[in-house]
Amino acid sequence: DLMKDVIKENKLTKGMHQLSVNEAWSKLMGTGVVSYTNSIELQRKTLIVSLKSSVLREELSYGKEKIVKMMNEELGEPLISKIIFC
Repeated sequence: DLMKDVIKENKLTKGMHQLSVNEAWSKLMGTGVVSYTNSIELQRKTLIVSLKSSVLREELSYGKEKIVKMMNEELGEPLISKIIFC
């Protein structure tokens, strides 16, 4: 609780969420997908994932809803409502 208060007072919540999202992506997607991931950015409730492979981008786009659900479960709170692959 003390850490949450310190994070909130110093306006570090956004940065902490970004770290949590990066960790969750790595854990859930595995090394294969992570190796093709350029960047992951959380903007408001939208997760923007930049990928090196158009084939992978297309493949992951079919499971957007499932990925959003899995990410939110891993994060323990509904931080993501939409995902964009670019």
